[in-house]
Amino acid sequence: HNQRLSKRIALAVFSSDALSSVAYASEAILFVLVLAGPAALPLVIPLSIAIVVLLLIVGFSYRQTIHAYPNGGGAYIVAHENLGEIPGLIAAASLLIDYVLTVAVSISSGVFAITSLAAAWGYPTLGDYRVEIALVCIALITIINLRGVKESGAIFSVPTYIFIISMVSMIVFGLFRVSLGGWVVAAPALEQTARQAEPLGVFLLLRAFAAGCTALTGVEAISNGVPAFQQPESKNASKTLLWMIVTLGCMFLGISVLAHFYGAVPREDQSVIAQIATQIVGTGPLFFIIQVATALILVLAANTSYADFPRLASLLSRDRFLPRQFSSRGDRLVFSNGILALGVFAALLVIAFNAREQAMLPLYAIGVFISFTLSQFGMVLHWRRTREPGWKTSVLINGLGAIMTAIVLSVIVITKFSQGAWAVLLLTPILVLIFRAIHRHYKDVARQLSLEKLGRVQAVRRHTTLVLVSGVHRGVIPALEFARSLAPDNTTALFVDLDAEQTNRLKTKWEQWGSGIPLKILESPYRSLVRPIMRYIDEVDAEYDDDVLSVILPEFIPSKWWQHLLHNQTALAIKAALLFRKNIVVISVPYHLER
Repeated sequence: HNQRLSKRIALAVFSSDALSSVAYASEAILFVLVLAGPAALPLVIPLSIAIVVLLLIVGFSYRQTIHAYPNGGGAYIVAHENLGEIPGLIAAASLLIDYVLTVAVSISSGVFAITSLAAAWGYPTLGDYRVEIALVCIALITIINLRGVKESGAIFSVPTYIFIISMVSMIVFGLFRVSLGGWVVAAPALEQTARQAEPLGVFLLLRAFAAGCTALTGVEAISNGVPAFQQPESKNASKTLLWMIVTLGCMFLGISVLAHFYGAVPREDQSVIAQIATQIVGTGPLFFIIQVATALILVLAANTSYADFPRLASLLSRDRFLPRQFSSRGDRLVFSNGILALGVFAALLVIAFNAREQAMLPLYAIGVFISFTLSQFGMVLHWRRTREPGWKTSVLINGLGAIMTAIVLSVIVITKFSQGAWAVLLLTPILVLIFRAIHRHYKDVARQLSLEKLGRVQAVRRHTTLVLVSGVHRGVIPALEFARSLAPDNTTALFVDLDAEQTNRLKTKWEQWGSGIPLKILESPYRSLVRPIMRYIDEVDAEYDDDVLSVILPEFIPSKWWQHLLHNQTALAIKAALLFRKNIVVISVPYHLER
């Protein structure tokens, strides 16, 4: 309970992804509208208003989910419980993909804010190291999250609130300056984009709307993490969600309005926010604060995924759809394996896309809108089944949310399919198949390990031991004695003849040191070591049906780790070959060398 989050810290932990999207959502809309030239740029405002309306609908829909699922109402849980296993796995797969993309996009966009600041101050070459900077940021945020939820929340709350204050201040001051100037629109520097190539039409508007819907990513995070809130969990989570929706909507719409009046358009060297800030506050200390706050919130926005990806992976692991390692908590009560996996996958994406967030945005938001749609349809069925007080109103709210998100999902898929959305649509069912294959494996293991229908366990009637020897030395003698203690009358030593002279020396020594144990020399005309051993073991194992066959491997252990490189790893090869042989017991008898 002492790791639970207050509303103030929870807003930073669970909302940084959604709030940070204002740094690139308006720019994503302009990135499409600029194709149609100056006449299309004013449409950024009505498109942003439409997205804010959608944000309100989705936000209030998830408010219903918070109260219905106080133990965490992620899309996976809601869809799995109300729609079935396959829809639940589709929601989980799409969310896992989106969480990885969230880290990669947020980090890359944060690095762009840093390089924009450097470019404004006369250091444009810093942009050549975007990938390296992004990888360092991913490593740092991974390490911070491994320290624990409460500690990371305290660290992230400061830059989150600095970003909110700086953005709101810039928007208010910027709108005040525009009002003093008579609301005159500045001419955009379209010559720096050189991308005007398409007529303004319905399809282009839908593309711009779909691009701006990246502002909604992260809205579901609070409903996923209700158990992390202080008591009363649902009430505190609901209030935090409301704060997030209002703050996000105001900042996103404000940036779009400022971009229109200040003529900001997407550029390679500077972000839209950097262009707006330069015109409002110049390139002095205030500009530095705005850019650093933007960079920090974008880098730390990945923390939302670091909070949700491991938790979702643990739920899938608990239900046996992911390896069990993902359900294990570390010493800081965090799902360490999920955190590390997220960091690795995000780093690979950053390298693959050269830390260019605009290149990754076509893949973005598809996964989260799949989960939105499935979750809201699941909530409709939940209310109709439970019929709790006020269920009709809840059905109306969640039904509207489901219909709207389904429509937006269709728009996103259609407009972004050729730009890379097909990859997400292909990867999602592949992940679902992997989940089901893992689940079948665990069910099969449970069936085979079950004690049901198990008859009386019979005592071991016969024990056969085989000692594999490569020579006669001090490392072999303890293994021989150990084998004799297990099966004094049924122990055999095996030696593979690879060299006639070495074999003769072995025979001479064996008469003195073999302890009376029979020595079986296996011929190997092709100098194969493992194959004749496996063949002989199969022959011995086939002689009796009720015996236990133990293979003893003498191993000497060097005193220092690097000395292993100076010796062959024959024992490892033999153990690997025997690992998949049924009814064979493999025992290593180590002999530790002195320093």
